[in-house]
Amino acid sequence: MTDITLSRIGALEHIFPNPDEYLFITGLAGPARDAAALTNDGPNMFTMAGCMGAAVSMGLGMALSAPTKKVCVIAGDGEMLMNIGSLATVASQAPENLTIVCVDNGGHGETGGQVGHTALRTDLAKIADGAGIANVMTVSSSDGLMAAADFVKSGVGPRFLWLRVLPGDPTSFKRNMNPMECRMRFKTAYLGG
Repeated sequence: MTDITLSRIGALEHIFPNPDEYLFITGLAGPARDAAALTNDGPNMFTMAGCMGAAVSMGLGMALSAPTKKVCVIAGDGEMLMNIGSLATVASQAPENLTIVCVDNGGHGETGGQVGHTALRTDLAKIADGAGIANVMTVSSSDGLMAAADFVKSGVGPRFLWLRVLPGDPTSFKRNMNPMECRMRFKTAYLGG
């Protein structure tokens, strides 16, 4: 495995300098807070709170139903591993407007900080490539953030970015936790109103 020197704090801001151009679907906990900081908990972000493993599937549906919109899933390594088969479905459907970013800290922060599989031997980039996703990139240092930004905005999707970050707390941003409000504001952003 590669040496990791990248802090998760602020990494997404380098990759997505114009977050208003995207619809974001997030997984649980840390990645959702990182994405909330990126979008200022904006209407263009929908968090799959309580639905671990569903973010990639939801993002795929969103990308297929809104082919003119840029859709990005931001999920953690635990979430990704929980529904790894969704990557095969993404590859088969091949929506050009879908980007998946896995923010991987090599541990499971929500359940006590246990060491995760990706901190040992599991290589999510190889899994994404093996599933058939043609555009796969790994970044584990700040030197790669500019290339990651270019990767996300150029080329044909779907794209899978394995963002390997140091262990540590996510952004401390406080999200709106009212599901009805979040659903309604995202619906408005999705419909373009």
